[in-house]
Amino acid sequence: MKRDAALKVIARHAGDSLVVAAYQAAFEWIVIRPSDCNLIATGAMGQASSHGLGLAIGRPDRKVLVLDGDGSLLMNLGSLVTIAEAAPANFFHFVCNNGVYEANGSHPTPGSDTVDFPGLALAAGYGSADAFDNLPDLESRIGDVLGGQGPSLIDLRVEQGEAYPQDYAYMHGAEHRAAFKAALRASGTGTAASDGAHGSRQPPRGRATTR
Repeated sequence: MKRDAALKVIARHAGDSLVVAAYQAAFEWIVIRPSDCNLIATGAMGQASSHGLGLAIGRPDRKVLVLDGDGSLLMNLGSLVTIAEAAPANFFHFVCNNGVYEANGSHPTPGSDTVDFPGLALAAGYGSADAFDNLPDLESRIGDVLGGQGPSLIDLRVEQGEAYPQDYAYMHGAEHRAAFKAALRASGTGTAASDGAHGSRQPPRGRATTR
């Protein structure tokens, strides 16, 4: 399934969740769901899950959605055990699994044909794990998944997305960090986006500079 289509399904159920979006998924997410509640995790590949854990612990009253990548998670598999030990009930870990390091030129990830992220999460101690490879199943079950208790891992089998230039600076400048801090301190409002949401402009188009 297309990654942006899967993200649109998630966005319809995100509400006022805090969202950590990593690399390629971030380009699409900030257009689909512009919000000051978005934290863009770039510059520290593999750390999206750890960033999400900190947010989930710090704001147990808010759902935290991590939009990770398979290559990113492979760089920090130990975080699965740490997350499971902390057991944040508000933590939902999506893995956009396309079998490649898309941000770095789309070379294949190790074990892309065999790695079982739901199995790894359950073995680490996550409360639940699911896998989806088509939109109808995702659309029919996403409400139950996000209505359940975390920590939960959701493996999204997606195609490679558009090749964006590797320009992340406009998504996490000082003004965006300040807006996210303010959103983090605020109480949940039941709504995700605001007209003045930072980091919501269209990402630059064109071929990735690493290709």
